[in-house]
Amino acid sequence: MNVLNFLARFSISLLFVATSACHQQNASTQANHEIVFAIGQMPLNLDPRYATDAASERVNRLVYQSLVDFDAQSKPSASLATWVQISATEYRFTLNKNRASFHNLAPLTANDVKATYDSLVTLKDSPNKAEFSNVKNIMVIDNDTVVFQLNQSDSHFPDKLIIGILPAELIESNHDFSHAPIGNGPLKFVAWQNKLTLQRIKDNQTVSLIEVKDPTVRVLKLLHGEVDLLQGELPPELVKYLQTKPEISLQTSPGANFSYLGLNFKDPVLQKIKVRQAIAHAINRKQIIEKAMIAHSREANMILPPEHYTNQTASPEAESQQIIADDYNPALARQLLIEAGVELPLKLVYKTSTDAQRVRFATIMQAQMQPAGIALEIRSLDWGTFFEDVKQGNFQLYGLTWVGIKTPEIYVKAFGSQNIPPNGFNRGRYADAELDKLLADENWQAATARIHKQLPYIPLWYEGQFVAMRNSIKNYSPKPDGNWDDLATIKRSATISNYAH
Repeated sequence: MNVLNFLARFSISLLFVATSACHQQNASTQANHEIVFAIGQMPLNLDPRYATDAASERVNRLVYQSLVDFDAQSKPSASLATWVQISATEYRFTLNKNRASFHNLAPLTANDVKATYDSLVTLKDSPNKAEFSNVKNIMVIDNDTVVFQLNQSDSHFPDKLIIGILPAELIESNHDFSHAPIGNGPLKFVAWQNKLTLQRIKDNQTVSLIEVKDPTVRVLKLLHGEVDLLQGELPPELVKYLQTKPEISLQTSPGANFSYLGLNFKDPVLQKIKVRQAIAHAINRKQIIEKAMIAHSREANMILPPEHYTNQTASPEAESQQIIADDYNPALARQLLIEAGVELPLKLVYKTSTDAQRVRFATIMQAQMQPAGIALEIRSLDWGTFFEDVKQGNFQLYGLTWVGIKTPEIYVKAFGSQNIPPNGFNRGRYADAELDKLLADENWQAATARIHKQLPYIPLWYEGQFVAMRNSIKNYSPKPDGNWDDLATIKRSATISNYAH
């Protein structure tokens, strides 16, 4: 496709032009030998009760600790506390004896756990509020022990306790955690002005996150030593270019974050199943992955990746129920639109962020949809405006990625008819009584088959993960969900010069 070749040549040409115009800079000017991480967009909210964007979630994992986390198989595991189920509606959590204090030096106790989760119930606009509507009471037994009492039994309740714990005293005083977080994680908040600066508790190593929206500029800053690492959000030609640079170490790995095309079911045209099927048939996912994405990217049919434990138990009967409706077939897509009674070309508006790679995906899909009879208008918005439009339902189509999803309850949050924002993440306002019943019964295989058949969204891909670092950077590797957890262990080698070459 011409648009693919043009975009690839443009990115590389721009890089060479910018490289020849820039003077190499001395990276030793970085204050206190800080490690500088260039990211495509800054976090929006560092209060874990509100945060839903990927950058915020990734920083919050480092600043706060939660009662529960997940192991490599996405099963719940103890983090800040262990637990036992006392009865069908009661869980007792015991905090670790050697737990860290909060970053303001206050000890973390069971009172802080209670205050954190009590506040979630009272917050009017937290997207996590509905998640804990089943909590009847939270009892503090002693400084180390807290009991959650539920209205109804929930065998998956521990999976939900992944909210970072906040100091009760600061909750009471309405502290602004969103811009000045205080947790007890391995990194503490220092400052947030032109950059977000964190400091590692164990050795005082500072890590600064700077926002560099343009991917070519991010690459230049890495090559010149102005930044030490970048992760994701680069077109494949820039990744390949970095692989040729001896001063750069680059690692790739399979990804598990699910990218999709969101649909607004308040739109009467998109309510028609044949229109949704036509859109699915009008996107050549395989071509986009091959031509515009990095290694280890793969097509997706559901939110949770094939290796997730819930997909390992899928029966042949459940698998046979899935209707694979997303093979590229523009002729069939056009026919489906005609059968749906829509006037061709079908005009649709697609919203995305201003990130260059996201705009590139949108541009390719726009070209792919033309022979299917779909005229796609692209509106790229700054991240804050775009994400707010998505949450408010102000869109026809949009593109986003579910990041770090571990539990099958995501299907309830994303598609349950009672989980429309602000009570959940059903941003498309989709409602299906049959699916609601399957979700209530936790029949995940049948539920995912129903979702795939009804297409409340168009599944796209799991994007491969990569990190590119100066050779002086050690102890960091990409994670399947794109998390930045290794900022807790990252180091700069003392034996390698910190100068640009």
